[in-house]
Amino acid sequence: MRCIAVIPARGGSKRLPRKNVMDFMGKPMIVWTIQAALQSEIFERVLVSTDNEEIAAISKDYGASVPFLRKTACDDYSPVSSATCAALQQCGNELDEVYDVVVQLMPNTPLRTSEDITTATNHFIHSSAPSLISCFRFGWMNPWWAVKLGRGGKGLPVFPEEQGKRSQDLPALYCPTGAIWIADVENLLKHRTFYCPDHIFYPIPWQSAVDIDDLDDLAMAKAIFLLRKEKC
Repeated sequence: MRCIAVIPARGGSKRLPRKNVMDFMGKPMIVWTIQAALQSEIFERVLVSTDNEEIAAISKDYGASVPFLRKTACDDYSPVSSATCAALQQCGNELDEVYDVVVQLMPNTPLRTSEDITTATNHFIHSSAPSLISCFRFGWMNPWWAVKLGRGGKGLPVFPEEQGKRSQDLPALYCPTGAIWIADVENLLKHRTFYCPDHIFYPIPWQSAVDIDDLDDLAMAKAIFLLRKEKC
């Protein structure tokens, strides 16, 4: 199967300006994703889809392919899958390249490793699913005990039937993460979303799944990075 990695990285981040190229542990943020994709050695092309010249230049310097700038889905409202679909269509129209499998890798998840990418992609290829979305298991935060805060601080249980049960008696719950999304290209272009009918989820380590969207996320990702480094 012909596999392509698409890294969607527009230039208009609001909560963390220039997020995709800001420094993360000595390298521009996006570089960690580019290098993980290249080190996996499973892609015919590692493509950065961007509307930003600075992001394009940095991506090229670190070995990614940026054969064109993004022409659509550059605003705050378009789903990221639209940018990936557009990149695939540009590959066909401008490069005459057609792929079987696309792996979307968000640049704000720098702790995702090449091994995470390889194992998830192999799992997808050997499945019969049209698409796969990475997830992580909830740990010390137990969502079964979640409450909505009402007037005066009154707690309204989200799962009232599970209140009072011991954590070890409750089934595991998982949270989707943007770290690794995979799809059969034909199905993605048909449905325009990775949430295709009959999509599956694939658990990865929670440390690999950290999405950096604000300063708190950034601080946590740096702490996890340092802890991983200590263990090596």
